[in-house]
Amino acid sequence: MQDAKLLPSDLIAHYHGWQGQDYDKKQAHYHDLIDNGQHPRGMIISCCDSRVNASALFEAEAGDFFIHRNIANFVPPYNPEGEHNGTSAALEYGVTALGVQHILVIGHSHCGGVQGCHDMCSGKNEALKAPTSFVGRWVAGISPAFDKLAGTDSADDIHALEKQAVLLSLENLKGFPFIAQAMAQGKLVLHGLWHDIRAGQLHHYNAETEAFEAL
Repeated sequence: MQDAKLLPSDLIAHYHGWQGQDYDKKQAHYHDLIDNGQHPRGMIISCCDSRVNASALFEAEAGDFFIHRNIANFVPPYNPEGEHNGTSAALEYGVTALGVQHILVIGHSHCGGVQGCHDMCSGKNEALKAPTSFVGRWVAGISPAFDKLAGTDSADDIHALEKQAVLLSLENLKGFPFIAQAMAQGKLVLHGLWHDIRAGQLHHYNAETEAFEAL
């Protein structure tokens, strides 16, 4: 049995590689982030999916974005008495403490969380309906997006649901009083994006055309 105290050797090697190259070259930048604190211009809500690297999409450096990841990049409705407060806490800190100027909700293609919501809502995955399924209870929050689409099981329909889930999160964001206030004061802008992993494309929601458009 491998010693649980040891990281896999390849991770240790990559760490030393980062420390000897990236950190050494940017040491002054890291020191500045400590001495003067973090001042990210934006906050990213992205999926836990290991294929999604939101920082890489914008060639971001440490300190550029305040990032929160969860299953299906979902923002639950504002509910001070609710159970889903991890995402809400991150939003509160990002907006009220860090003063981020932008919130980017980044959905993506082939999202397992959105697929799970689709399967659960269409009666194809009863296991997710079990009260013991944390994933099921979480993705159930996306069901209003499913209800807006009367699709089938094609890839295009799933992609449409992925995008509709982003729009649902944007609407939920507006229900947070501190976000609504910051938007009203012109201090905060919300953005909905969808990342096509296979094509390497990023699509931005255009409220005027009511469509996701490739950047």
